[in-house]
Amino acid sequence: MVPTSNETEIIFLGFSHNRDMQKIISVFFLLMYTAIVLGNGLIVVTIMASKGLTSPMYFFLGYLSFVEICYCSVTAPKLILDSFIERKVISVKGCITQIFFLHFFGGTEIFLLVVMAYDRYVAICKPLHYTVIMSRRVRGLLVGAAWGGGLLHSFGQTFLIFQLPFCGTKVLDHYFCDVHPVLKLACSDTFLIGTLIIANGGSISAVAFVLLLASYVVILHSLRSQTADGRRKALSTCVAHVAVVSLFFIPCSFVYLRPCVTLPADKIVAVFYTVVTPLLNPVIYSFRNAEVKNAMRRLVRGK
Repeated sequence: MVPTSNETEIIFLGFSHNRDMQKIISVFFLLMYTAIVLGNGLIVVTIMASKGLTSPMYFFLGYLSFVEICYCSVTAPKLILDSFIERKVISVKGCITQIFFLHFFGGTEIFLLVVMAYDRYVAICKPLHYTVIMSRRVRGLLVGAAWGGGLLHSFGQTFLIFQLPFCGTKVLDHYFCDVHPVLKLACSDTFLIGTLIIANGGSISAVAFVLLLASYVVILHSLRSQTADGRRKALSTCVAHVAVVSLFFIPCSFVYLRPCVTLPADKIVAVFYTVVTPLLNPVIYSFRNAEVKNAMRRLVRGK
C-alpha cells in the first residue's frame, strides 16, 4: 500500500517555538556539522593521500569517517535551514526518504564499528597472522558486508513505514523523521509494524553493543602479559573507545528497544547519536593516533 495523503506534508516542531532560541540552536548545529565534515573529511583525505597509513585499521577508519559525514548530513542541514523558515515542512515521500538514509548510514556505521572491533581483536590477539587474516580481499568483503547490512536494515525499516497510510497534514514533534515519531502519524493501527521495527532496529543495536563490549574485554584480557605501561595505554584507548561507542549505542537502544512511544527527551537523546558521536569519533579514533597526526602534518606541509 502506497502512503496516501490529502495534503502530503509533515510539519516539524523542532526544538523550540522561540525564534531567538531557534537561531541559537541553528548556530550550534552549524558549528557542530562544520566540525564533523571538516574533521572526518580531513581523516578521509589523509588516509587516501598518505602512503604510510596502509594498515587495515586505517582502511576501515576512512570508511567510518565517510559514513559519519553522510550520516550527519541526513538530518543536520535541514535542521539548520529550517531555523530560517516559519513553517518547517517535509513531504511524506521526503520523510520516508530521510528515514531510509538515516537508517542506511546508521546501520552501516554500526556494522563498521563491529568490523573495526574485530580488526583490533585480530591485531592484538593474533599479531603474527594479522596481515594474512586481514588481507585486502577480506577487508573489501567486510566493508561490503557492512554496507550491505546497513542497506538491508534500512530497507526493512522503510518498507514497514511505507505500508502505512498518512491522511492530511501531520505535526511531528521532532526535528527529523524517524520511525517511532512517524508511526504516531499513521491513520491505522501500528502495533504489529511497531513490534517488527523494534525487532529490526533494537536487536541490531543491542547485539552490536554487546559484541563490541565483549571484544574490548577480550582484548584487555589478552594484554595481561604485557608491561604495566603497555596495559595502561591499551586501557586508556579502550576506555575512550567504549565511551564513544556507549554515546552512540545507549541512546540508540533507548529509542529503538522500547515500545513505539515518543517521549519529550527523544529529541535531546537523538542529538547524541546523530551529532555528538560523529563529532567525537575522529577525535578518539584518529586525532589521538600519532601516525595519523604525523600524516596530517605532512599533508598540510605538502610533503
